[in-house]
Amino acid sequence: MLFQIIDGCKAFGAREIFQNLAFEVRGTEKVAVVGKNGVGKTTLLDIIAGLTDLDAGEINKDKGLRVGYLKQTVFRDGERSVCEELEACFASIHSLKQKLEALEGRMESECTEEVLEKYGRMQEEFEKLGGYEYQTEMKTVFTKFGFHPEELQKKIREFSGGEKTKLALVKLLLSKPDILLLDEPTNHLDMDTVEWLEGYISRYPKAVVLVSHDRMFLDRTAKTVYEIEQGAAVKYIGNYTDFMREKKSSIARQNQRYALQQKEIRHLEELIEHFRYKVNKAKFAQSKIKYLERMDVISQRKEDTRTIHVRFFARQKGAERCLTVRNLGVGYDSALFDISFTMQRNQRVAVIGKNGTGKSTLVKTLSGSIKPVRGTFKFGDRIDVGYFDQELALFAGKKTVIEEVWDSFPNLSQTEIRNTLAQLLFKGEDVFKELDVLSGGERVRLALVKLMLRHDNFLILDEPTNHLDIYGKEVLENALKEFDGSVLLVSHDRYFIAKLATAVLEIRDHKAVFYDMPYEDYTAKAGSKA
Repeated sequence: MLFQIIDGCKAFGAREIFQNLAFEVRGTEKVAVVGKNGVGKTTLLDIIAGLTDLDAGEINKDKGLRVGYLKQTVFRDGERSVCEELEACFASIHSLKQKLEALEGRMESECTEEVLEKYGRMQEEFEKLGGYEYQTEMKTVFTKFGFHPEELQKKIREFSGGEKTKLALVKLLLSKPDILLLDEPTNHLDMDTVEWLEGYISRYPKAVVLVSHDRMFLDRTAKTVYEIEQGAAVKYIGNYTDFMREKKSSIARQNQRYALQQKEIRHLEELIEHFRYKVNKAKFAQSKIKYLERMDVISQRKEDTRTIHVRFFARQKGAERCLTVRNLGVGYDSALFDISFTMQRNQRVAVIGKNGTGKSTLVKTLSGSIKPVRGTFKFGDRIDVGYFDQELALFAGKKTVIEEVWDSFPNLSQTEIRNTLAQLLFKGEDVFKELDVLSGGERVRLALVKLMLRHDNFLILDEPTNHLDIYGKEVLENALKEFDGSVLLVSHDRYFIAKLATAVLEIRDHKAVFYDMPYEDYTAKAGSKA
């Protein structure tokens, strides 16, 4: 047992996060922690890392346990080079190398059997620590996060804030703690990097505890899943898909037992009521009363349904050919790539590619936010376009949530607007929040409110799942699958794409290729080319 929580309780003010939480990490387990936003997933990681204490309960952990957490990975000296900073992760290797070199010098004059045996043991330990290949691993991990090998010599201060976050993740992976804590590690990573990270975590020789809204990432890395719900953690063996299947099955089994027990209770109560006042049956009635009192009552299990509710429907049908793109040069001063394709009504096209290839630039061009470098695009007759922008820059200022929506839809009644806002969890006083104070998740939900109320028949969506939890993503997936219009979306969420995309537009190496096939078929085709 590496780490264990028994009967853990934690509250922030009057808000209880955990009650009698049970959680453990063993050996080289790869553990996923899932649950809705706000249930305490990050709080649990903070407790494991020692950043937050339990209010009550017991923590057991191995002596000398090394826990690595991105929050605690810092660069204290901006003047150091990346190489110097990363080399510090291998201090034990450097120390052992010095001892080996010293022993080699000693062996020149004292080559006894004892010295040779000691040298052999130390060399074996050096090899076990990765002393011969650590530099290769360091360069591989560094470059897989989008850096160039020559940037190893750059000073830490020369990198942007986002780049420093990725460098911190590189440093964390290379430090190889006994428990590696990862909170949303796939955020802002492109698909290729995420797929590489999946393999790295799967092969990681120690334990990993991760929180992620990327369901495919969880499917490919986790072997154990803890779901946090209503202050407790329930353990499931398997990956995310296994967890979802077992959870549904577990709820069905428990509710079946609940229904049978309730039927038995009603029958016993009827017997008691019928016989309790009859002298010759009084003992019988009393025995049934005692039996009921001793019974372990099974509770009915209900899923927490507090999540967003999304539904899109188009005001009008629109043309069969809804978009025609011809030799379109996409970029700002010069074209990043040229593209030609057509979209049919009810098609759902996923735009994929590495960060910086021009995915968002393409959708900004098609939405009219920027002008094309060359070429043309044309939407079909009676096509109404709705655009979801990942930057959400328009939501700023002192206006309230309800004012923002009402100004855009002045013909709607207050009841209609408030009902739609409530579907996206803006209830009560939340509708009077000022735009400036909204969180990332609230901004996404407000953008979805406005998109729902437009009733367009062609939706352009740029990273619509950012800031949504897994349950919110599933709601959005279902809404888009049921939508009676067309969708062009940019996303790094492969699970989301796999559920939705009927066609794929891949941007790679300054080329854009349109695949008129579902995402599953595209991945099979891409795999056969590799």
